[in-house]
Amino acid sequence: MAAGRHFTVAHAFERAGKAVFEPPFQRDRKVSLSTLESAMPRNFIANPFRPMYLSPVKSAAAFAIVLVTAPNLKTGRALANAALKAGLIACANLVPGIESHYRWKGKIKSSAEVLMILKTKTSSVAALERLVLAEHPYDTPEFLVLPLKAGNKKYLDWLAAG
Repeated sequence: MAAGRHFTVAHAFERAGKAVFEPPFQRDRKVSLSTLESAMPRNFIANPFRPMYLSPVKSAAAFAIVLVTAPNLKTGRALANAALKAGLIACANLVPGIESHYRWKGKIKSSAEVLMILKTKTSSVAALERLVLAEHPYDTPEFLVLPLKAGNKKYLDWLAAG
């Protein structure tokens, strides 16, 4: 919603499925988005076109997603199992059938690969990188770390325990 735009409390609360109008709002009083957001439950996404309630989210700054490509499922599975056994990841998704196009030693190449999506704690990233570099068959394996902003509380608690 554009900054400074106003709408009625009745309109916003009806879209949110909330029929109760509590002080300090009167049903037809116009309020700013920031004022309304401060009165809404914490897990409410204020979007007048599609408001919804979400399960509780929490900061995910302590976690990261690591992307690694492998030449085949056998290698991807071996790397995932090694990382799991070492306690460096909580989960690995292996996505077969990707096609990578890249420049290598001055030539344009392409190859079928498996994308590994690894969920880990930021504190484990350095050790995970060492493991991947030691076990991976490529001279220069992909190892990209993506920070996480937020996530479902139950899932992040599970990641933390893993």
